[in-house]
Formats: sequence, C-alpha cells, structure tokens
Amino acid sequence: MKNLSNEKWFLIDGNSLIYRTFYALPPLTTSKGVHTGAIRGFTTILLKIINEEKPDYIGVAFDKRTPTIRHEYYEEYKAGRLKMPEDLAVQIPLLKAILEAFGIKIISLDGYEADDLIGTLSKYGEEKGIEVKIITGDRDAYQLASDLTTIWYTKKGISEFDAVDQQEIYKKYGITPQELIDVKGLMGDKSDNIPGVPGIGEKTALKLIQEYKSIEGVYENIDKIKGKVLYNNLLAYKEQAVLSK
Repeated sequence: MKNLSNEKWFLIDGNSLIYRTFYALPPLTTSKGVHTGAIRGFTTILLKIINEEKPDYIGVAFDKRTPTIRHEYYEEYKAGRLKMPEDLAVQIPLLKAILEAFGIKIISLDGYEADDLIGTLSKYGEEKGIEVKIITGDRDAYQLASDLTTIWYTKKGISEFDAVDQQEIYKKYGITPQELIDVKGLMGDKSDNIPGVPGIGEKTALKLIQEYKSIEGVYENIDKIKGKVLYNNLLAYKEQAVLSK
C-alpha cells in the first residue's frame, strides 16, 4: 500500500517514552528542586522528530489510572506492577503542559490503554493511506506493523531507535505481525500478568503459530501436537490461552 495522502503521522506512547528517558538520564532538577530529567529527554526526542522528520501530525497517548476493559475479563491483569516512582510521577503534568504548548494532541480515554488508542489511530491512518510511525518501548506494538505503519522501538539511551516494519517481523519471527498476538496468547506475558499456557515459551509458541497460524488453528489440529506435556497443557489450559489472546 502506498502513502496516498503524502502525510506522515507520529504516534508516541507517552508512558513508555517517559519511563525510558527517566531511567536513561541522570536525575536532573531545577534550582527549585523540580524534577526535570525525564522531561528533558522526552523533549529532546520530540524536537529531533520535528526537525528531522517534519511530521504533519504528532499525537502522544497516555494511560489513565482507571481500570481498563481488560480488567473486566481478568481482574489480575497487570497485577503486581510497581507503582510509578514519585520523582517521575511529578513530571507527567509538566510534560503534558509542554505538549499543549507545542500544540501536540494528548490522547487518553477511560477504560483504554495508550496502546489501544495508538493501535486505533494507526489503523485509521492506514485506511486513509497515511504513513504512520509509532514510537514505543513496548514490543506488543509490533503487531501493528504494516506497509504503512512502522514501529520505532526505543533502544539504549534516548536517541536510537530500531525501525521495525512487517518485513522485519517476518524476517525475525517467521510470522506476520498480527500472528504475534497468538504467540503472546500462548506464551503469556509476565510484565502484564497474562498467564498464557504453562510450559510454553517464545520458541515453542512461535513454532506452533508458524505451523498453525493462530491459537484456534492450534486447537483445530491438537491431535497433531507432539510431546505429551505440551499436548496435555494445551488441552488443560485452552480457555486460559484464548483469554490471554
């Protein structure tokens, strides 16, 4: 698919990027003791994007503190996550004020995560033939890669990114970006407290999805699965696998 509109959007995962800059830079403060290290890192990246990439639009998505739609299905979703450090939390309102001064849209919605909003906007952009760049440190965003959407995954420090498109996904994992959803459903995700199927790690999950294309495909071919433990775990935790997906 071509960039039919000749527009370029940048969608930034605000929580992900400010965490990255918070831990990448020293704890800077103003003369009044206001913490600013994460803000400085964030605005450095922002100015670099504006000056070098010249996007038509930039949106920064933030999580809200309210429960999400996922908690309605699984109360333990993201249970055990550590609370945001206070030195970082106090910088969020200041960052949002800076974004507003830049005229950059802040995106958030009760019941949804920043990831959800970024995903929705990226798909909307694709429908309009718009080139979309997503900046995040969350590999879950890889599922959004397409002809028009590229994931700029944050690397070490604050100035380097890996540009991941759908060709890169296939080259690295041997599956399509959307099939990564099924891989995560099988292997789970400790950081989000997504259970998956016990005993299945990334290597096994990738092998299963490479062969059967989806969790549903795995269960349609369950009698072909080799390995007694794997077979039994898949049977025993079918409902959990589907929920995790």
